[in-house]
Amino acid sequence: MIKAVKNFFGGVNRDEAVRKGAVHDIRIAACALLIEMSRIDGEFGEGEREGILAILRDDYGLSDGDAGEIMKAADEELAGSRDLWEFTNFINQNFQREEKMQIIEMIWRIAYTDGRLDAHEDYLAHKMANLLRLNHQELIDAKLRVRAEMGISGETR
Repeated sequence: MIKAVKNFFGGVNRDEAVRKGAVHDIRIAACALLIEMSRIDGEFGEGEREGILAILRDDYGLSDGDAGEIMKAADEELAGSRDLWEFTNFINQNFQREEKMQIIEMIWRIAYTDGRLDAHEDYLAHKMANLLRLNHQELIDAKLRVRAEMGISGETR
C-alpha cells in the first residue's frame, strides 16, 4: 500500500496507476489532513493519535494494523509535502461534496479531541474547508454536528 502512495505522489500518471491496480488510497490524503490538524496547536498527544486511528477504523472499516499503516504513510507524505493543496486537490478530484463533508467532520472531531477549540485549530479547519471547496455554511454545519455528537456545548476557545 505504501508503494502505491509513493507512486502516486512521485508523479506516476493516475490513469496509468488505476489500470495497473496501484491506486492511491484516498484515506491517506484524508489522514494527512487529520494529522496536520492534530499538530497545529503544538500538542500532538496520544488522545489525538488514538482519535485518528479510531476514525480510520470506524469510518473506513480498517483493522488496527491497516489504520496504523495508513497513518504512517500519511505522516511520511505530509513530511515530504510543501503544503496541504496536494492532498485536498486529490480529494477534490475524487470525492463528491458529501464525502468531503465527512472529511471536514473528521477534521472537527480531531480539533475537539481535547474538548476545546484552539484558535489555530479553528483557522486550519477554515483553511481546509476552503481548500476542499466547501462553503462557510457547510463548515459551520459540520462543526455543529460534531459538537452535538461529542456533547460539547457553548464556545470552547
